[in-house]
Amino acid sequence: MNRDKGIYTVEFAIVAAVFFILLFGAIEVGRLLYTYSVLQEASRRAARLAIVCQPSTNIDDLALFNGANLVPNLTADNLDIRYLNGKGDDVTGADIELVKAEIKNYQHDLWIPGLHLSLNSPVFTTTLPRESLGVFPGGSTICQ
Repeated sequence: MNRDKGIYTVEFAIVAAVFFILLFGAIEVGRLLYTYSVLQEASRRAARLAIVCQPSTNIDDLALFNGANLVPNLTADNLDIRYLNGKGDDVTGADIELVKAEIKNYQHDLWIPGLHLSLNSPVFTTTLPRESLGVFPGGSTICQ
């Protein structure tokens, strides 16, 4: 009789371990998708701000959700904004036709028990056509 109780305990331990690994794996996939969504939105926000603000404006904090820290370790170092001509070359001034914002070199840590991985995220890129760049007939826009 006591021997049967030990078998049930071992079976429960094995099944519970597999169940919890699968549960935490599913949660981590959801967290990874959320993180990628936030990174894409940060890229989109940065490009949008860059086309309506003057190129000299530091929009990093605005683009990265005003320091809200929606995902860990996302900093201005991950954000790259470039002003381009139609051929894709870096330009300044009146030659700007496109703005390209990229989120790159982001590391995502998986929190699955017994498995520690750091994933390199893909580069999230948004390219938009030039708009006002912060200048309009009545003056200029100050982005803060």
